[in-house]
Amino acid sequence: MNTWNGAEPPRLPPPGFARQLAGALRLALMALATLVLFALYLLFDGLHRLGLPPIHHRIQQLWARTGLFVCGLQPEVVGRRMRRGGALVSNHVSWIDIFTLLSTGRVNFVAKAEVRRWPGVGFLASATGTMFIERKAAAARRQQEEMRARIEAGQLLCFFPEGTSTDGLRVLDFKSSLFGVFMTPELRETMWLQPVTLIYRPPAGAPAELYGWWGDMPFGKNIWDIVTHSFGGRVTVVFHQERRAAEFADRKLLARDCGAAVAEGMKSGEVQGMTG
Repeated sequence: MNTWNGAEPPRLPPPGFARQLAGALRLALMALATLVLFALYLLFDGLHRLGLPPIHHRIQQLWARTGLFVCGLQPEVVGRRMRRGGALVSNHVSWIDIFTLLSTGRVNFVAKAEVRRWPGVGFLASATGTMFIERKAAAARRQQEEMRARIEAGQLLCFFPEGTSTDGLRVLDFKSSLFGVFMTPELRETMWLQPVTLIYRPPAGAPAELYGWWGDMPFGKNIWDIVTHSFGGRVTVVFHQERRAAEFADRKLLARDCGAAVAEGMKSGEVQGMTG
């Protein structure tokens, strides 16, 4: 999905022994946390299905916060997440966005169907409630019904309308085709969306695009670069005013409005980062 190639990858110095050791320890912590917390998530998810309170999502949130700690990021939230079912539409910087958004509370991601077949990742995504989308006309009706059922059940579905990840220094135009489902008769009248801006700020001395993952950057190397170079970074999650789909004439206007809100959040965040 990281197909954007609008910038050169950052040039990072080779990490010294201390940073390599720190990186290895961070990865070991993440692996252990994933094994333990995922087992607990499945246990409490099963207990919830038997009638106990739904605390399994708290475990998911703890896992996400552990992931941000491993990536050397301190999160902060501006604004308030909407309290109803609907959709979050966010800019997309990296695989770290999963940790960032989950750290704020329960989120169900929407991913292309191919992700289901990725080793390890597909299994984790399926088990934690990701909705997989097939780009086939024959599947459209079924997927619309599933989306409506999830939203009516109070789920927040997270979309990345840029269609790719970036260097984190810009917001690409939102693809209006992804907003078409929100304007269908089944969803339009009751569909609410909330634009979200993710702003990553690396530690002093690190390149501004440290947390981005784009083009053909190898996944493993990107992880290693972050766990060996990110010490004292910050990520800000900006929740903007909610939008009701029925208030827009068509999907293009809705996509343009949400994209503008996210881009404005990025611009405001850059100014705050320089003056804060």
